[in-house]
Amino acid sequence: MASATTFDFRAVDGAGVPSRGEVAAESKAQVADQLRQRGLIVLEVNEKSEAFKLEDLFKRWRGVGMRDMAVFARQFATLVGSGMPMLRSLQTMEDQTEDEMLAEAIGSVREDVEAGSSLAQAMERSPKVFDRLFCSMVRSGEQSGRLDDALERVAFHLEKIDALRRQVRSALMYPAFVFGLALIVMFIVVAFIVPVFTGIFEEISAESGEPAELPFLTQITVSASDALTGYWYIVFPAIAGLVFAFFRWKKTEPGRRQWDRIKLRFPFQIGEVIQKVALARWSRTFAGVIASGVPLLQSIKITGETSGSSVIEDAMDQVYTSVQSGGSIAGPIERDAIFPPMVGHMVSVGEETGQLEDMLQKVADFYETEVDAKVKALTALIEPIMICFVGGMVGFIVISMYLPIFELYDKIG
Repeated sequence: MASATTFDFRAVDGAGVPSRGEVAAESKAQVADQLRQRGLIVLEVNEKSEAFKLEDLFKRWRGVGMRDMAVFARQFATLVGSGMPMLRSLQTMEDQTEDEMLAEAIGSVREDVEAGSSLAQAMERSPKVFDRLFCSMVRSGEQSGRLDDALERVAFHLEKIDALRRQVRSALMYPAFVFGLALIVMFIVVAFIVPVFTGIFEEISAESGEPAELPFLTQITVSASDALTGYWYIVFPAIAGLVFAFFRWKKTEPGRRQWDRIKLRFPFQIGEVIQKVALARWSRTFAGVIASGVPLLQSIKITGETSGSSVIEDAMDQVYTSVQSGGSIAGPIERDAIFPPMVGHMVSVGEETGQLEDMLQKVADFYETEVDAKVKALTALIEPIMICFVGGMVGFIVISMYLPIFELYDKIG
């Protein structure tokens, strides 16, 4: 027999008088039954928060992978489409899901549905797993009676976004590996090899009886080595502090907005690739929520909030204002620099012909193809740049260490 858990509840009686309290039960469904027997109408039931646990700290930083969410949506759609009852479908998904965080969220959804909540309302109580886009498309599917179709669209959307993300990551993995390896090699050279040369220079200076005048490049390298080996307890915490401060700044609202604009100006076509990735995600999301039957204003708001770019989010706020006042979608898009002219023209045609969803799908397909081509070109461009960078740094260190030796030979000659 399962152990009892304490639940917080919120309900009203027949006269509409609100009531709050705690109930010990094995599930939310049992809480709902107990409250109904007391003549109460259940509004909300939540498991009472337990004492802080260390594992909760790790869960807070860990999320559910997009691929796992896509597999869940696709399998859930299959079960619902086959006519399997909702609770049994959720129980099946909970049992076969390997991700613990997702399985826990599905279990919570099942209990809420069993207690009388709709599927979308139950998912909204797990925002770290089911985002607003997911919940809105599910709600639209519930209202239209085509939940399986809505889940299929969610799965298709997540698969496309995940494929795009993996494509960019795989293309940048090699340059990142080379850059990281170069940093490790330079650290080893500066920390362990440069001090050997420094000792040789000091011995030569002592034997000659004259202080050795090191060249400027050598002084830079020796100073870097002394700082790294003699003050490592300051250097490494300072670097870690700067990295931590950067990520904290990036998580703030002003920092996120400023960083999103900075990324668009990255050199070597990196900013262009970031823009095309954002446009592909935006158009795919916008097309998905419209196809699911989500109201237009809500679709615009959701698309902006889930676009992953504050620049596009601001642009969608302008679109929302335009549509709310009776204007068009295409107008603000055509005026915003983040959207190329082609996007504005296709959205305008989609509005005029009533084929906005199809036009947005075509925009998404076009920019996903563009991202593929640009990422390949970027990879081909980054490789020689990385080679030049690594070779330049190693060459600088080698030359700076051999310059005193060359000068010594000149004096001997």
